[in-house]
Amino acid sequence: MKRVRKTDEEWREQLTPEQFKVTRKGGTERAFTGKYHDCKDPGVYRCICCDAPLFDAETKFDSGTGWPSFTQPIMDQAVTEKTDRSLFMKRTEVLCASCDAHLGHVFPDGPAPTGLRYCMNSAALTLKRK
Repeated sequence: MKRVRKTDEEWREQLTPEQFKVTRKGGTERAFTGKYHDCKDPGVYRCICCDAPLFDAETKFDSGTGWPSFTQPIMDQAVTEKTDRSLFMKRTEVLCASCDAHLGHVFPDGPAPTGLRYCMNSAALTLKRK
């Protein structure tokens, strides 16, 4: 997988302020405000920063949380995970494997077949519709 590296200044030129805050600074958009939280269109969700494919819309489900949620990434190599101990709790942060953009978190309370809920920020994604 091709690695994408840019300076904060280069990212700021490419991204909106909210996209920069979420993807480059680990922020979170407010629940039910992102453009993809209730989107049901077919396609592939890609990284807003580097356009890497991340999630197939076929794995998207309504988690009721207000963020787009998926049962699994499009391929194992699409994302990386790291322990996040912010907010006085232990969570698993999900990052784009190509550019290290913060995407969201993964939780062990999703539906079959994986039992996982990849809870992503709409601001970190772009949907390439089929």
